[in-house]
Amino acid sequence: MGDKVISIGLLMLTSIIVARHLGPEGYGLLSYSVSLATLFAIATNMGLHGLAIRELVRFPDKHARMLGAIFWLKATGAIVALCAFFLLIFFTETIGDTPFFILLIVSGIILFKPFEVIDFWFQAKVMAKYPALSRVIAALFFATSSVLLASFGAGTTSFAFTYLLQAAALAVLLIFFYSRKSPVPLKSWTFRFSDATVLLGQSWMIMLGALFAMIYLKIDQVMIRWMVSVEEVGVYSVAVQLSESWYFIPAMLVASIFPKLIELRQSNALLFEKRLQQLFDLLFVISLILAAVITLFAGPLVKLLYGSGFEKAALFLTIHIWAAIFIFMRAAFSKWILIENVIAFSTLTQGLGALLNVVLNFVLIPHYGGTGAAIATLISYATASYFSLIFFSKTRPVFKMMTLALLSPFRYIYVMFRPTTQDSSP
Repeated sequence: MGDKVISIGLLMLTSIIVARHLGPEGYGLLSYSVSLATLFAIATNMGLHGLAIRELVRFPDKHARMLGAIFWLKATGAIVALCAFFLLIFFTETIGDTPFFILLIVSGIILFKPFEVIDFWFQAKVMAKYPALSRVIAALFFATSSVLLASFGAGTTSFAFTYLLQAAALAVLLIFFYSRKSPVPLKSWTFRFSDATVLLGQSWMIMLGALFAMIYLKIDQVMIRWMVSVEEVGVYSVAVQLSESWYFIPAMLVASIFPKLIELRQSNALLFEKRLQQLFDLLFVISLILAAVITLFAGPLVKLLYGSGFEKAALFLTIHIWAAIFIFMRAAFSKWILIENVIAFSTLTQGLGALLNVVLNFVLIPHYGGTGAAIATLISYATASYFSLIFFSKTRPVFKMMTLALLSPFRYIYVMFRPTTQDSSP
């Protein structure tokens, strides 16, 4: 929790300073480049996060083999992603121009992704404070360097290096803490093709889900750059930053309740359903209040934080923020998927959302720019996390719970004012 709060706070502060310094065009180019690199970095995930932690817990005597297999799988994905990234920028950008060099710089972020395997080991050992500390230090380094560059009047290219240096600093810190705390040295990591095959066989569906999720998180900024302008990306990125900075709230709430839900699912199915409904209700009410407040104060907030050059972002924000309702409830749905062991539904719903997002962006962005992208995001999030659940018999009970959550203010008001009964729970 501390890691998330501090990192998001530093990112917000840094984005305000950098956006004000570079203006919509410079900040848009930077945001586009980082978003594109993030999309290609998906190839390093391989869907291995939760699976890797599970395997490291189950087989403590095979850590050298597991870590080696996971690291080299991610490294292979990084090499493939980097090659594809280079091909894209060589075909879409003019060699020698500023955008070309910035994309070339941020592409280096992909190379440091394989070292995330160290984070997996710490989580498996219930020692998450070390990777959390590493991320906070790296975030501080990123924020400090960005502020210094802004104070010296640096250009956009210089700020691209801060993202690369942050990734490098995080990798170095993870290696440092691992070498101090782990009895399994880095040089003992071994790669066996059989281990890699087993891991890939179990993770490919999760990897697809992660790919789809990242597509409709980042593709809008990439498509705005290609279909409108880099300035529009800068303004839109400000709205996205303000909207998505709240997404850590459902993650923390659901993570704290998840172990109890697992226990209830095994011991008391009726109480499990009741508690899950209450969780959906809570997430909806929080997101509704958040979306309403941001909508009311979007204009003054954007002008206060980012200045008059980004005023158009207020319109984008008033649309994009309502996607939080479905993102918040999706956090509980994702845990339900794990509890019920129906991972296929994660891939199906995320895939539908990604496809719809791309199609809607193609239709709306040329006519409405960032406003169209915000509308596409809202519709695709709602479809992936809510409307699509009605099509599968297994997920229809969750669709019903989400529908009841959408009606929760009226349900709770009704309970408050109706005559008292033995059971007045909504």
